[in-house]
Amino acid sequence: MLGTTEIIIIAAIILLLFGGSQIPKLMRGIGQGVNAYKKGLAGEPDEDKKENQDKAEKGDKAEKKVKNKTEN
Repeated sequence: MLGTTEIIIIAAIILLLFGGSQIPKLMRGIGQGVNAYKKGLAGEPDEDKKENQDKAEKGDKAEKKVKNKTEN
């Protein structure tokens, strides 16, 4: 297990290597990777669900247009 001193030393080395402006970008990238991993473990990603929903809505709209044209 890492102690407080070891964590401070690691943080200082990371700060020296990447600089202060690059650390938020680095952490953001790590966070996005972790979120993608969690979504992958949970099953179908939200993007695929949205795409399927959009396709279903487009199909419903097309059916309504056809129905309206046949009624006129």
